[in-house]
Amino acid sequence: MTRLLTAVFALIILSASAVACATPDNSDPKTLTVGFVVDPSWAQIPVAEREGYFDKHGVKVKVVAFPSGIEALQALAAHQLDVTTAADVPTAATLTRSPSLRVIGDGSRWQGSRIVARRSAGITSTENLAGRSIGTPLGTSAAYFASNALSDSKIDAKLTQVAPQAMVTAATQHNVDAVSIFQPYQAQVVAALGGDAVELSGGTYNQHSLYLTTDTSAARKSEALTAFLAALGDAGTQLTQRSAPAVSAVAEATQLDPGLLEKILPEFDFTMQLPPDLPDTLTTLANWGKTQGSIESSTQLPNYGDLIDGTFLNPAK
Repeated sequence: MTRLLTAVFALIILSASAVACATPDNSDPKTLTVGFVVDPSWAQIPVAEREGYFDKHGVKVKVVAFPSGIEALQALAAHQLDVTTAADVPTAATLTRSPSLRVIGDGSRWQGSRIVARRSAGITSTENLAGRSIGTPLGTSAAYFASNALSDSKIDAKLTQVAPQAMVTAATQHNVDAVSIFQPYQAQVVAALGGDAVELSGGTYNQHSLYLTTDTSAARKSEALTAFLAALGDAGTQLTQRSAPAVSAVAEATQLDPGLLEKILPEFDFTMQLPPDLPDTLTTLANWGKTQGSIESSTQLPNYGDLIDGTFLNPAK
């Protein structure tokens, strides 16, 4: 466990320094600087890199790691990246402030969100969460899942800010009664708590794991973006089949045990798509963001359909 956490912390430190000097290579229209949130939700990236799919489709990719979509979106909005990964919740909020960004693909739908509680805290069901504290990175998909699950069960609990990299400590040191967090941190918390872990499902939310670009990169690097998504499509096929090389690539990128990934990966639909109901989903999430303070209550929401660009996922023949 120590080795795993050390590797994740090192990745976060490296990402911070990398972003500080990251700038898209505008001199080469075939090169993309890509933000990668270290999460199996976007497992296509390490698989495409390992299996040579980027080379196959004629695109050069420079990967910069991030601990969450919020930081990755900030870098994209600052034009430090050509593409980034981010979940739907922070994307919905960011697009209200950065209308130059475009959603170009939905890389996976994750159905494995859980609130992880401690049995020793007397929690064995969602109902036991009433009045308890739940650690989560506020404003993220993990926070929305917890809020949605609690609301669906008519349970009142307190969501408390905890950074992703602090989840294991918060759970094992009893700083909170439960946590809601995305992968790979969810799996780490479950492993750290061992037999004391209780995994609670609920609500109606499944995370959309998006790929975004800027209007500038969309105009200058359209062929590279098309090739990039095609490479991710090839990688998604390997992930659906859970081939040994694909699992190995994701294990190396996330520092998760391959055996654990064999259990996690089936929770994802890795088909590259742009669901027709995505604009409505983003609107729902943005309205929730207003209630949470991550979006100003007076903000007029954009027409999210205008900020979704299917040109690169389904190029004209």
